Amino acid sequence: MIIRYKRPDKKNALSILAAAKRDMEFTLSLKVTEDAGATIIRNIYECFRMLGDALLVSKGVKAEYHTTQIKELLKLKVSTNRPINLIDNLRQLRHNINYYGYSPKLVEVEDAISIANSCFDPLLNVVIKEINKIQ
Repeated sequence: MIIRYKRPDKKNALSILAAAKRDMEFTLSLKVTEDAGATIIRNIYECFRMLGDALLVSKGVKAEYHTTQIKELLKLKVSTNRPINLIDNLRQLRHNINYYGYSPKLVEVEDAISIANSCFDPLLNVVIKEINKIQ
């Protein structure tokens, strides 16, 4: 795992959060079909990854691997309707889509949307609070 330390950048972190929110809203507005499934799952995962990245950027950490960004999210104390460790399942599903040509089933797409609807906003709010604590 490669981690580089840089100057903490609160402004950049907040910009990443705004982009994640905007991208999630767009992704959730897409019509759910098997053809759109891979794109929807990739985008949902990417939005969660961006939350973790924003946390790291705000602390001055540049992570090279997605797992570091996801682990940062999993450390947070947050109340959600579904467990936040399901985000790691999205990472694995996205990996299979990107690198093995896996075509997700409609039920997997709907599950990813359910995870996003249950976990994204609560995580976003906690990440914003954490970033705002940093001087």
